[in-house]
Amino acid sequence: MMKTLAIINPHSAGGKTGRDVPMITRRLADVTGDLTVAMTNAPMDAVRITSVALRDGYERIVAVGGDGTINEVVNGFFQNNLPINPDAEFALLNLGTGGDFRKTFGIDAGLSASLERIADGRVRRIDVGRLSYVTNDGKSGGRHFANIASFGMSGDVMHRVNRATTIKRLTGRFAFTWGSLVSMVRYKARPVRLKVDNLFDDVLSISTCAVCNGQFFGGGMRVAPDASPDDGFLDVIVIGDAPKREIMKAMNEIYSGAHVNSPHVKVFRGTSVIATPVEATGGAPVYLEVDGETPGQLPAMFELLPKALKFRG
Repeated sequence: MMKTLAIINPHSAGGKTGRDVPMITRRLADVTGDLTVAMTNAPMDAVRITSVALRDGYERIVAVGGDGTINEVVNGFFQNNLPINPDAEFALLNLGTGGDFRKTFGIDAGLSASLERIADGRVRRIDVGRLSYVTNDGKSGGRHFANIASFGMSGDVMHRVNRATTIKRLTGRFAFTWGSLVSMVRYKARPVRLKVDNLFDDVLSISTCAVCNGQFFGGGMRVAPDASPDDGFLDVIVIGDAPKREIMKAMNEIYSGAHVNSPHVKVFRGTSVIATPVEATGGAPVYLEVDGETPGQLPAMFELLPKALKFRG
């Protein structure tokens, strides 16, 4: 049996996870054997707990919560862009609102499906993204992401969704659709210089740009239908400026992935992406969104760390 720590966000799923802690830990221990449990108390708490646990010799960390909790635990695996323990495993019980990360791996919703994947013992090494950016108070920031990081209207949407606590208690898809509709009315595409490896370097009018290791974000939107988290590339999906009716059409198609065929959408693949707002933005910030959180704004650099995380699921 591996030395296992479960990091539980009691506030995920509108507080239901916290109410179900005894049942969750009992069922997880049936799969993992001896189990230690830690509860998060504040934003980014899971990063600290994970880092300390890996240094203390834990061999497997299980994130129990939503996509935000998963992102925090993944960040705790790294220090100075290097894994603290390259052989340690990451696993999940995805019990939050959206469940976007699990969808790329075909893990169904609910506790039982995640437990089955942990019990099956399939382990794979997946790529991880590294993001450098400017925080909202003008400092330098850095973060890792296992799923998707994006900027533009998506950052504006998540800012609205994360503030709308009542709506977020409903399904992730409804919450993101609501935020998207509000942002579509108010958000204007911004000119951004985008550089993808040495393959592309130009200024584009961008509504949303998603830099993708996984396929889904926003409560089930399949924004990068061809992305694979272990192929050594980031899929870059750029939704350009378009009439509102075309944006609405893309929103309907994005759940199936058909939006990538639109003339208003560009698709790139690479290992490094640099995004810099140009002066024509008039000083208005272009906000980032990282696995459902909003840590800062452009300019930003997205880099791939190949096979950097051992994932059981």
